[in-house]
Amino acid sequence: MNILLIGGGGREHAIAWKLAQSPRLNNFFIAPGNAGTAKLGTNLPLRVPGSSADPTEIDSFISDAVAQAIGCRADLVIVAPDDPLAWGLVDRLQEAGIPAFGPTARAAEIEASKGFAKALMSRYGIAAAQGRSFDSLERAQRHLRDMAPPFVVKADGLAAGKGVTVAPTREEALGALSAIMTDQTFGRAGERVVIEEFLEGNELSVHAFSDGSFFSMMPFSRDHKRAFDGDAGPNTGGMGVVCPPPGLNRALADAIETDVVAPTIKALADEGRPFKGVLYPGLMLTGDGPRVLEFNARFGDPEAEALLPLLETDLIDIIEAVIYERLAGLDVRWSDRASVAVIMASGGYPDAYATGYPIEGLSSADSDAQVFLAAAKDDDGRTVTSGGRVLAVVAQGSTLDEARDRAYDNVQRISFEKAHYRTDIGAV
Repeated sequence: MNILLIGGGGREHAIAWKLAQSPRLNNFFIAPGNAGTAKLGTNLPLRVPGSSADPTEIDSFISDAVAQAIGCRADLVIVAPDDPLAWGLVDRLQEAGIPAFGPTARAAEIEASKGFAKALMSRYGIAAAQGRSFDSLERAQRHLRDMAPPFVVKADGLAAGKGVTVAPTREEALGALSAIMTDQTFGRAGERVVIEEFLEGNELSVHAFSDGSFFSMMPFSRDHKRAFDGDAGPNTGGMGVVCPPPGLNRALADAIETDVVAPTIKALADEGRPFKGVLYPGLMLTGDGPRVLEFNARFGDPEAEALLPLLETDLIDIIEAVIYERLAGLDVRWSDRASVAVIMASGGYPDAYATGYPIEGLSSADSDAQVFLAAAKDDDGRTVTSGGRVLAVVAQGSTLDEARDRAYDNVQRISFEKAHYRTDIGAV
């Protein structure tokens, strides 16, 4: 089977690593890929525009991606990142007669618009943080003045995981509103905002494969979003993941499955937007039960890096079962071991940082640990940093403590100038 994987981050390296283990894989292409995927298949040139791209750029990207799929005679295309899903790449591939894994644009709107997701949950009785959407800065400011702090201010659209501000004071919340709607920090993603109540509790990442009607749960995980130890500093795209997180029990897991995942998939089907792909609700475990913070329409990053090493079923078999609505007949198996992923980032991330530093020690990791490259590229035979979150070091163990110790032991063997990572992943 010839497969084309769209994307170029750590998530895509993890997906590529898992796909490469399948005996069904013949020719493997990744567009645009990175230094890690280049060792597993053939990277193809493809410029993926940013979230604020104009319609002409988006249409050009989609045309190029479809042309790449045709050119490499892909039997299957996997669309991994959020923006191409929201832009309708899966729709265009299907129109071209190419099987594609991922939700259509109408189904992916559950991630692309927080306002849409909020309204959907309200209509179908899915517990979520209370909030309202605004497309007027003045009305949003008035609403903030009627609320008691702390506040949660979100760009409505896709913002690479950075469009959320938790503001302890009204002044900080008003500043976040101004940055999003006036300064356009997140481009068109901030044309609308969602203002929510602040919820206390532990966050939880929930993933499930869905074929539009049937779903198969993945292990639960927890991302550490803040930049610094002790959950301090600004939000990032994610600084590390533990799987499974401590404190979960069977009753809570069952409640999440029956009260969040099942009704969401049914709601999307009832609305004429059947969801095929990976549904990922981010939850807050409050004293009143689980509450949805937001939905994602694809694997989380860095959650995928921690989850996929635990998957025992052939990923290609799962993907085909999703596309052809045969998931109910497939036994999707997962290891019961713990997994911990630690992100090594460029110093200064998520704010200003420098790139181009050689990465040393990549070959020194344990044979049963994984190093998934994200913002890394080849430069004259060296692997160098090329962005903010550079790589994820992942290890498994019979307990969470064992997995954590093994992950950090491997982190110590890898270095690049100004490298930054949290030292408390799994300990907070």
